[in-house]
Amino acid sequence: MLTLLRRHATVSRMDAEIGQLEQKVATLIAHAREMGTANEVLRRDLEAAQARNRELLTRMHEAGTRLDMLMARIPEA
Repeated sequence: MLTLLRRHATVSRMDAEIGQLEQKVATLIAHAREMGTANEVLRRDLEAAQARNRELLTRMHEAGTRLDMLMARIPEA
């Protein structure tokens, strides 16, 4: 009888530990999904910022070219 009680206690502890592990795994999965979503948002934001930077660089080069053309038209003193 004592052996059965010990076995029952051990099984109960194991069930509790398995339940805790299940909760931890569920929490881990939820965090991984949240991070995946956050990473996707950050990836889109980064792509948009890089596109904006390329656009600004192009405009700067164009402005530099126009400035060079204007400077070339100014007579030397």
